[in-house]
Amino acid sequence: MAINRMNHAVLYVRDVERSAAFYRDVLDFREVMSMAGRAVFLQAPGSTNDHDLGLFALGDQAGDSPAGRTTVGLYHLAWEVETLSDLEEYRARLAGAGALVGASDHGTTKSLYAHDPDGLEFEVAWIIPAHLLDDEARAARSRIEPLDLDREIRRYGADTRGGVGVSIPAPGVTS
Repeated sequence: MAINRMNHAVLYVRDVERSAAFYRDVLDFREVMSMAGRAVFLQAPGSTNDHDLGLFALGDQAGDSPAGRTTVGLYHLAWEVETLSDLEEYRARLAGAGALVGASDHGTTKSLYAHDPDGLEFEVAWIIPAHLLDDEARAARSRIEPLDLDREIRRYGADTRGGVGVSIPAPGVTS
């Protein structure tokens, strides 16, 4: 018995159509079902899940989430991209939408941070594939540095498939 991945997340939002448009237009999520302004279910572009994100409308009167400031709660969701080229494209899209709030190098993970229209934070990340992990990358997990995406592209290649052997099974390996 084992849990092997997250299937979907559900977020409460003020305006479900506005939030759905953001995830569609900026992150390329695809709408798979909606319920007349009350809920929208979206699938990430490379996903095999029925849906990855459920959005439920609360209305404009809903306050900001106090999670992490005055209450416990979810900090953020993270989605993984295949290549550093993808990460670079999402950096441009998120910046263009005014949503990008940070970019960090976590050693083995290269991450962008952004806010959706309700200020809910999410991460878009590329993970160094297992065969390229080295002592330098592993040691860097103990600190957070600013992300130099151009340097990472020079080091690993723009089109190197991330996560292989870490979050994606290596070719020929079965679980």
